[in-house]
Amino acid sequence: MSKLYIDSITKNYGQRQILTDVYLECSQGEIIGLLGRNGSGKSTLLEIIFGSKKADSKFIKIDDKIIKKISGHLIKYLPQNSFLPNHLKVSKIISAFTDNENTEIIKENTFIKPMLSKKCNELSGGEKRLLEIHLITCSNAKFVLIDEPFNGIAPIHKESIKDLMKEQSKNKGLIVTDHDYNNILDVANKVILLHDGGMKEITEKEDLKFWGYIPESLL
Repeated sequence: MSKLYIDSITKNYGQRQILTDVYLECSQGEIIGLLGRNGSGKSTLLEIIFGSKKADSKFIKIDDKIIKKISGHLIKYLPQNSFLPNHLKVSKIISAFTDNENTEIIKENTFIKPMLSKKCNELSGGEKRLLEIHLITCSNAKFVLIDEPFNGIAPIHKESIKDLMKEQSKNKGLIVTDHDYNNILDVANKVILLHDGGMKEITEKEDLKFWGYIPESLL
């Protein structure tokens, strides 16, 4: 079983230090939930891990291999912004993005099936997001980074997404961010809070109050 090691991540924007010597591990079979206030560096951290944003320092390793350049079979990343080609039909997009086994899994999904004959530009924002989540989560990568998957998603779809993540985590590791901590607490095996550039492990809901992430009234 493979393990992703992320160590010594630092990132500054001018005089402001966003990430300070961040360390994180994620194994295949594990869902890591990443929480933090706006501007805490959640998206920045995922982009650094994936390699789409430069860090001031970083060390990334999968098992015993130091990773200098990310390849698609190792790590996939779902950004907050849509990446789908608008001119293609959904069925063609699914076939292009996934292998045979995962293609069928996505196409047979109750919520995706009605979209198959539509072009991407005919989908609502929520439908596009749902499709993107399935494409990335059902990829053949060993590790998947998912940024704000529940944003703009209808409540009826949220539970199916959580089920999808749990099912797919049987053979890959996931790191997932979200503003709604309840979604993260529902789906994650381990929860980390980004706080003042560092990482705090959350073992119970009361820890979120202790670190000033939620008020006592929400406990």
